Amino acid sequence: MIWRIQRRLPVAQLVVALVLISTLSFSAAAQERRSKIRISNAGLTITALPLLAARDWGIFMANGMDVEIIIMAASLAPSALSTGDIDYIAGVGPASVSATLSGLPSRAIWFSSDRISYWLMARPQFKTLEDLKGKKIAVSGGVGGTNHVALLVALEKSGGNAKDYVMVAIPGQQNQLLYSLESGFVEGALVSPPVTFTAYKKGFNKLLDVGSMVEMPGGGLTALVKTIQTKSAETKKVIHSLQSAKDEIRKSKAKTVDLIVRLLKMDREAAAETYDTFLTTLSPTGIPNRAGMDNLVRSLQSQGRFTDRKISFTDLADDRLATEVAKEMGYKIP
Repeated sequence: MIWRIQRRLPVAQLVVALVLISTLSFSAAAQERRSKIRISNAGLTITALPLLAARDWGIFMANGMDVEIIIMAASLAPSALSTGDIDYIAGVGPASVSATLSGLPSRAIWFSSDRISYWLMARPQFKTLEDLKGKKIAVSGGVGGTNHVALLVALEKSGGNAKDYVMVAIPGQQNQLLYSLESGFVEGALVSPPVTFTAYKKGFNKLLDVGSMVEMPGGGLTALVKTIQTKSAETKKVIHSLQSAKDEIRKSKAKTVDLIVRLLKMDREAAAETYDTFLTTLSPTGIPNRAGMDNLVRSLQSQGRFTDRKISFTDLADDRLATEVAKEMGYKIP
């Protein structure tokens, strides 16, 4: 074939043809070498921002990975992880921890945030926690979930007793909590951005900044023990990409607000306010911490689950790869 080209093409055209063939071959090989990775995420929320940024800003691709984000309910993700339908769960929470304690050989390996951004808001006539005693407080999801347990811990730290309040589980999105508050169905509600800002502007009172008082993972990364052991290089690249995205989020407000507006469907003012609050929750190094995992265990045990066993940090988390990445990226490790 090359002999025929040499006979029919001028030298300049031959060189161009050979360069083109070489380039296409190199591109095909590079594409073949790029790892194809599937990461599940429960939904397009603010806690998923580093994951979304790493994909949309080309950080995964720059690290040699072709990442597909699969939206999947947190309750279904552990099963998909065990069967190999996904490679990682983008989250560390009650569902992933419950799966680990139920026998799934998995571990939390990276934190996006080590605090959750929730405020306890109350109707205008209630100005203190004392005023709210005996009243109903709406929480999203079920009683015993992450945010509910975080509220209980915050109430205790404030000198209150959780039994003095009536917790009401409200299904659906955060806007349902605001509606319950506006309608008078409940007197208080535990809400997160951007609903926090909407409620504040409508005259509801902020009684407690729960997230600032309680260490609890928001977002993160969970993997099988087998993946951590046999694909440590790949796993470190995933962690490095997510941590790099988080650093870029910190440095680039305008760029991040654009991403929030586009992907999370917020108006620009709400996106900017959400960004400012989100920054206060971010884990500096991404290394899983014991306090956060302990509070997740507490959220499960408050439902009467796993109360008959002593649970250690290493039963649930493996912080070694995140620590290695943090050191390589120059973070100060506490």
